[in-house]
Amino acid sequence: MSAITNTTEESFYFILTGIPGFEAVHIWISIPFFCLYMISMIGNTTILSVIWTEPSLHQPMYMFLSMLTLTDLGLTLTTLPTVMRLLWFNAREISVEACFVQFFFLHGFSFMESSVLLAMAFDRYVAICRPLHYASILTDIVVSRIGMAIIIRCVGAVLPPLFLLKRLPFCHSHVLIHSYCLHQDMIRLVCGDITVNSWYGFGLVMVIYVLDPLLIVFSYALILRSVLHAATQAERLRAFNNCLSHILAVLVLYVPMIGLSMVQRFARHAPPLVHVVMANVYLLSPPVMNPIIYTVKTKQIRQSILLLLSWRKAY
Repeated sequence: MSAITNTTEESFYFILTGIPGFEAVHIWISIPFFCLYMISMIGNTTILSVIWTEPSLHQPMYMFLSMLTLTDLGLTLTTLPTVMRLLWFNAREISVEACFVQFFFLHGFSFMESSVLLAMAFDRYVAICRPLHYASILTDIVVSRIGMAIIIRCVGAVLPPLFLLKRLPFCHSHVLIHSYCLHQDMIRLVCGDITVNSWYGFGLVMVIYVLDPLLIVFSYALILRSVLHAATQAERLRAFNNCLSHILAVLVLYVPMIGLSMVQRFARHAPPLVHVVMANVYLLSPPVMNPIIYTVKTKQIRQSILLLLSWRKAY
């Protein structure tokens, strides 16, 4: 029997792919990948530490930032094992169970990144457009509820496509084109009817990856209108500076995402290397760049990090 069905999953595994055409130099390619992963882990862990240890940073803005750093850490730790294992040891096999677990966390944290940025846009809107009501609107309870809503939203978004995919038989080549398990990569190996999966995936993209950016743009349109009515140029610059870090974080997530979507939609026959590079840029950019952005552009974070480093040096 040529088809490999889910009834024989115990003997079935996926084959991960590294950098197509550069298999002979994977050990050298692993160096920049390892450095990027270390930058992400050290940067996000440092920001998370200073937020939780510095009482002056226990404010809604920094609570949302801590959610973003946790999401970036989760995204990093989800892809690191399979990517580095493949590049270092050429270990390409991954079991079905492990692949679905990585599927869940990879897409879950990706959706969570978008959701947290939307929550941060709401935070910036309240801070600039309704500053006198900021403390009464974004209380600790409200921030906690937003965090729980984000988790519920993302888990609820990821579980249906996971179960929809798991019920289908895999009978084509079991070679994935990436170093991790992506839904769009796994679904092309299915030999059953994927109509429901495709429509659900389309709806999910519309709800999260289209609606979230639109709401973020709408919030900034309201912010811009408020800023343009500010009394002085200094107030306008201060308001813009308060939003700059978040704007850069939004661009770091959505620009690579749009690029990857364009490649998948209009360049399906492009060399596999193009798809692999775009996917890695999309997954690595936010965890690596966000700590740098918020350290450079946020004075309170920068000062707290310097204070933490000086305290450790003293001891």
